[in-house]
Amino acid sequence: MLAPPRSILAMLACLIAVCSASAGCATTGATPKPFPRPGGPIGTGTPPAPSAPPPAAKPGPGSGSTTRDLGYEVTGTALGLRGAPYRDGGSDPSGFDCSGFVRYVFEQSGVKVPRTVGELYRAGHNVTGAIEPGDLVFFTTVAPGASHVGIALGGDEFVHAPSGAGQVRVERMSASYWSTRFVGARRLL
Repeated sequence: MLAPPRSILAMLACLIAVCSASAGCATTGATPKPFPRPGGPIGTGTPPAPSAPPPAAKPGPGSGSTTRDLGYEVTGTALGLRGAPYRDGGSDPSGFDCSGFVRYVFEQSGVKVPRTVGELYRAGHNVTGAIEPGDLVFFTTVAPGASHVGIALGGDEFVHAPSGAGQVRVERMSASYWSTRFVGARRLL
């Protein structure tokens, strides 16, 4: 009998890992309802407004950096961490919780941010227009109000560190799970 090609075995391993993943942000220690799995059905919730071209760049924290540059730098760093495991209280690539992920990503660009979801929700300023790359997006998952945070990628996508057997991944804000739990966006850059 012939063994299946390695590519098929790798795809099966990924499928098994994805199917066994669950999610939530446990910085509060609460157990959230299961988050949707990647590749699951997209809900009918109203998606946030698509990203418009960023306004004129403003100086950022780094020398010669602009807000636009930092937004893309932050999202690039965040995307580079896809697949990092969830770890309650984690704040480095060996394991992240949602707010530890945000803090780590921003600090890689020299931007100091608070550590908890609640502190992050009070930081920066409220986004009333289009959500831009690098904005923080907040959801209610384990308690009323903001209890989970992710980083907007632009358009309908965000990257986050879900709990349980989750890992850093990209999701759509228009998915029924997320669209019904969205509580707001904040701009730190």
